[in-house]
Formats: sequence, C-alpha cells, structure tokens
Amino acid sequence: MSIVANKKAYFDYVILEKFEAGLVLNGQETKALRARSISLSGTYITTRQDKTGSAEAFWVGAIIPPYQPLNADKGYDPKRDRKLLLNKEELRYLLGKSKEKGLTLVPLSVYTKRRKIKLEFGLAKGKKKFDKRESIKKREVDRKIRNELKTRG
Repeated sequence: MSIVANKKAYFDYVILEKFEAGLVLNGQETKALRARSISLSGTYITTRQDKTGSAEAFWVGAIIPPYQPLNADKGYDPKRDRKLLLNKEELRYLLGKSKEKGLTLVPLSVYTKRRKIKLEFGLAKGKKKFDKRESIKKREVDRKIRNELKTRG
C-alpha cells in the first residue's frame, strides 16, 4: 500500500532503473509515516564509502515530524539522514552509477510491504526543458483523446 509518491520526479527526471530498499526508522517515525505526514519533494539518496571500503546509502532531506510532538524524545531530529537497507551488490552498483556524470538517485515512493516500510527509488537522469515541454504536450494529447472517447461512447 502506497504511503506517499513523488509524482514530480517522473516529470523532472528520466527514470532508468528502479530499486527497493528498507529504511532504518525508530518507532515514532514509523507511526508518522503510516499517518502520511511526509513529502518526498527535495529529498535524494546519497551513497557513502567509509575507510574500510564498505558502502552505505542514506536518504537525505526527508523531514519526518514526530508522531506525537509532546511525547517526542528530547534528542529527536526530524531532518536526520536515514540509512537504507540494501545488499552489497546493489550498494556497489549504485556507488559506481551515482559517480557517473548526470545520474542521480531520486526517491519515487514510500510504501508498506508485509508490515515493513519500503522506499522505492530510481537511478535517474535529469530532463532538459524541451523534454519537459514534450511530456506536457503528450499528456495534453492523451487527455483530449480520453475525453473524445468518453463523449463518443
């Protein structure tokens, strides 16, 4: 079941590949996400490699307010980076791809799968202005076709 989707990502980027990752959250963040109190705009995925050579992926820029603000922990930071749970092969692949010029990792949706909260993100390439105009034209034509079919029966 989808909690929130980033529709603007499909307009601003060409999605080349999609990935699914688990999120490391605490209890109140999980409850807040299930209550749909989050926006994906302005968030992104970053990969980091430590000194030992192991890679990690983080979801940056997501603001998850506390579920019950009066009962929140004193040290709770709603803007903290949240770790993504991926296997080693995916992490190595994403680390290499994210360093390529013009490619970025963009969150597409947050959803539940068997009681666990998952993040779907995509390896994306930014669209140029003329690509965006083309998308708008295509959407308008599709809308007109649907309306014509609806009126004709």
